Amino acid sequence: MKKRILVIRGGAIGDFILTIPVFRALKAQFPDNEIHVLGYPHIASLAMLTGDVSEVHPIEARQMAGFFARNGELDKSLQGFFDSFGLIISYLFDPDRIFHDNVGRATGAQFIQGSHRPDEQQGIHATEVFLRALESLAIFSPDSRPRLDPERLQLSSAITAVESRATIALHPGSGSPNKNWRVENWIALIQNLIAETDYRLMLVGGEADRDRHATLKPLIPSDRLIEAFGYPLNELAAMLAGCSGFIGHDSGISHLAAAAGLQGIVIWPSTNPAIWEPRSERFHRLHAPEGINAIPPSRVFGEALKLFPPVNADSDPNSDSDQTQS
Repeated sequence: MKKRILVIRGGAIGDFILTIPVFRALKAQFPDNEIHVLGYPHIASLAMLTGDVSEVHPIEARQMAGFFARNGELDKSLQGFFDSFGLIISYLFDPDRIFHDNVGRATGAQFIQGSHRPDEQQGIHATEVFLRALESLAIFSPDSRPRLDPERLQLSSAITAVESRATIALHPGSGSPNKNWRVENWIALIQNLIAETDYRLMLVGGEADRDRHATLKPLIPSDRLIEAFGYPLNELAAMLAGCSGFIGHDSGISHLAAAAGLQGIVIWPSTNPAIWEPRSERFHRLHAPEGINAIPPSRVFGEALKLFPPVNADSDPNSDSDQTQS
């Protein structure tokens, strides 16, 4: 087999992060092979923070169009690109095998089709579903926890904006309004955190969170606020790695925080946690049978005090003494 492996992964942030264990399992099984990723660069760039991937390539290149059309005209340079790999694993939605067949016209590489999304009826965690594609390579029961390499995160200059003081990251949004705790609850939680702890608060958000960000930002004193709005994901990952804790929803950013190694709280909606909750023993899921908005701010604040004990504003969150304060 040619010593290059290509993993093709589209999807949203969370989908990509939950596929990260695939890269580690492949590298462990084939340590002399280069692992490449074909995906959306603004998301797939996270693969370079795993320590297992050599290069990321853009899937939205105009020349790719022919590979998604039945008997499409194939770009010669891309034919050569696909033919440079001995193994190709695709997680694209391809029910009619159009992409599969076109890649087969370009290369004789072994092609494995993985599930692009878990079956909600089976209740199997997404990471395990994505790893099942590797069983034909005799890869069984690998570590299913998405992990970013701490050393690579520490190399980013973005982390220095956070790690000098104890900070809790807050992400009050998600990709769906149905997954969001009411903004009034976030207001109450932030007010409690400001009044009862000395933590700085890092307010995380993207374009979909703009209105919430504008509402919540004025609640946080300027000397206690770190804004992380619209940051590239690799920089945001480094900033999250410098925090003491995280509070968010069922979102890709929660999966990113878990992969960066944080202690975290997820305010959980009605989605199936057996499939979608962050794969980290350091994350705690808060849920109410009546729905996400039945979870009171006092419950989230109480959990935060247990997981992120109040600290002095000038303390070093990485020192032994700070870790034992209550």
